[in-house]
Amino acid sequence: MKGRCALDKGCKKYQTIWGVWACYGVSAVFTAALVTPARAAEPVQADKTQVVTVHANPAHLPAGGGLIRPATEPQAESVINAEYIAHQAPSATAFDLVAQLPGAVVSGSDPFGFSPQTNITVRGMNGDAIGYVLEGMPLNDIAYYTGYPSQFADSENYETIGLQQGAPDLDSPVLNAAGGLMKLRFKTPADKAGGMFDTSYGSYNTNRQFLRLESGDVAQTGLRGFVSYSHAATDNWRGPGRDERQHVDFKLLKTWGQYSNAALLGSWNQAIDSYYPQVTKDAWQADGVHGANNLAARYNAGNDVGGTDYWRLARQPERTLYMAAPVNLNLTRGLDLKITPYAQGAYGNAPGGMQLPTTGLFNGVEPVQLTPDMANNPSGIMSVRTDYTQRSYRSGFTAALDWKRGPNDLVLGYWYDYGDDTEKQTFSTLDLSGSAGSIWGGSPLRSADGQELWGANNHTISQTNALFVGDRLSLLHDRLLLSAGFKEVMFSRVGTNAMPGSTYRVSTNTAVPLPRVGARLQITPHHQVFFNATTNFRTPAETALYDVYDPTSGAVEQKGTNSLKNEYSIAEELGYRYADDMVVGTLTLFNYNFTNRQVATLVMLNGAPVQSTINAGGQTTRGVDVEVGLRPWHHISPYVSGEYLHSTIDNDLYSGTEVLPTRGKRSVRTPTLQAAAGLTYDDGRFFGVMTVKYTGHQYATFMNDERMPSHVTGNLALGYRMKDVSVLHAPEFRMNFINITNQHYLSGVADPTLNAHDTVGRHGSVVSGQSPDYYIGGGFAALFTASTGF
Repeated sequence: MKGRCALDKGCKKYQTIWGVWACYGVSAVFTAALVTPARAAEPVQADKTQVVTVHANPAHLPAGGGLIRPATEPQAESVINAEYIAHQAPSATAFDLVAQLPGAVVSGSDPFGFSPQTNITVRGMNGDAIGYVLEGMPLNDIAYYTGYPSQFADSENYETIGLQQGAPDLDSPVLNAAGGLMKLRFKTPADKAGGMFDTSYGSYNTNRQFLRLESGDVAQTGLRGFVSYSHAATDNWRGPGRDERQHVDFKLLKTWGQYSNAALLGSWNQAIDSYYPQVTKDAWQADGVHGANNLAARYNAGNDVGGTDYWRLARQPERTLYMAAPVNLNLTRGLDLKITPYAQGAYGNAPGGMQLPTTGLFNGVEPVQLTPDMANNPSGIMSVRTDYTQRSYRSGFTAALDWKRGPNDLVLGYWYDYGDDTEKQTFSTLDLSGSAGSIWGGSPLRSADGQELWGANNHTISQTNALFVGDRLSLLHDRLLLSAGFKEVMFSRVGTNAMPGSTYRVSTNTAVPLPRVGARLQITPHHQVFFNATTNFRTPAETALYDVYDPTSGAVEQKGTNSLKNEYSIAEELGYRYADDMVVGTLTLFNYNFTNRQVATLVMLNGAPVQSTINAGGQTTRGVDVEVGLRPWHHISPYVSGEYLHSTIDNDLYSGTEVLPTRGKRSVRTPTLQAAAGLTYDDGRFFGVMTVKYTGHQYATFMNDERMPSHVTGNLALGYRMKDVSVLHAPEFRMNFINITNQHYLSGVADPTLNAHDTVGRHGSVVSGQSPDYYIGGGFAALFTASTGF
């Protein structure tokens, strides 16, 4: 039986009886007694079976190859599903997977997603202005707000990844979501025991193995879960070095009653990555992906930098653990209690090489005398590895009462978060081979009296208390949805700086009200409009609190302050959506107004890359997002997305005592145009996905005197899916080609500066230029993957 489901008239009846969506499955086999209408039926012989083939309702098939789905909330959101994810390279990170969505620009440093030198911007907002949440648990770094996607989860375990480009959810446990919210969700554990295995091999001697085991329903208790392990390693695609990653994901789920459930989930990650240096534009034009833009393969103490460019001095180790236990309790009809406690721990080292004088050193402002064997070095200079370590702990919970009564849905909630972060920079001497001990933090350089030499030494306790209330009113048979909410965030930091001469204790407290409203109108079954207005804030990165000193002179490199100005933004979205049996599309107009805009940059702190922020004053950002996808037509599903963005700086900016004429200039990291296209073919056996992304030029300085060129990249996936073979379920073979045209390009602005060239300020003084640095995008790579369920 082809075409639309012949059981449509009785579909609801049979769904109720059998608890399955019979009309929307790919195929089903029922006995005649089950599918015969209730009226008098002709007798059917007991030894015969009537076979009915039921085809999917097109309105329930994924559109755009899994890159777009219909939405009903009064806010912009793009969601990718497991079908699209399964076609991508298994090493792809959450950033890589959302790169085709409107507004998203991903700046990577390697083709396979191993490197932590990566970033994402959404509508021109940097990655540290985006919240990252895994099933209600925040994943952002507690000091810098950044997200490290290679730590999050293995791609095989994602059920969906949603990107809310503008308005984050009211109950989101994040402080920095002016740029939107990335919502990650694990797959639901399977009802039956089994699992999945895949293995990959490809360019740059890359190998990866993944295994997931499913418990199934344990003794019919409603408890089920999965645990997965993966191991991957790859050579650096440019320059020397090899990266290695080990990862564990797990989820246990218990359901009872009609609406109650509890889960325990988490991720453990250990990675050792090799640093990819960022480059200036001049260096890029001179050497491209070769030469001086890479670290040295061998240690040479006699070169111009004393061997500090040796790649082993910049290996970056990191261990992280994320855990959460979301619980949903149905207390009574229409009343639910939702609680999500979470805990995290992380330790990492961001090292680098540098040279120090053997005399005239300082610990903060205090002179330091080294031991005689070091101080009497004939050259007067020694090469060291600078270890910038971060050890952080975080715990907290969100709790909310959700009361549904008639057309009204009221939410009352509370969020508490506690963070403990220690950051310390020490220096390790090198032996004749260039080794400086353990990459997790070697033996620190000490003075003649046994004191450690520090480049930084601070400890910060942060606490967040937030109360929120929201109400949703559904009218006109749910055609009209009105929503309003209010969130009061109270945030405090208390820190100590052990550097001699600095202010030892600093603290800051802030309380910010965050109102919001929204509305959605379903004009017809296919046409919908929505509107929202939201407010957001964020405080500067933690490092802004502390004095930073040059150990070679004792001079202050950065003056810390507790008089921090919070970024505050007001954003509006107006959107139109269309969805029918073939087409799903969205068009969204947006407007942002910022005060004290916080722009992330990288600074080299005594040879180590450390994140910092620039207060960019006021900013106005306006634009339009569009995305359209088709449901499968002859097994083909196309998708297109695009964005026009106009973002300007609203005022002049200070550089010391001088004022730079930046008013009216374009904001950094804001490409005017970007567009993406995807084409998916999948007939159940053969499949292929082709994607292309265009990103327009971006300014790298607030004076707009240097910009990054536009670029186009494309990826391709081809594969074949077999029938079941014995205990193997749907074995699959896939080839992924990344950056298929082998473009050599700058993928993003790593550290914007005020001005690249000397500039005369408003007061007539010359402000010296400082070149911004850029990420170099990964080159061509191919990866073969064989996978199977069991």
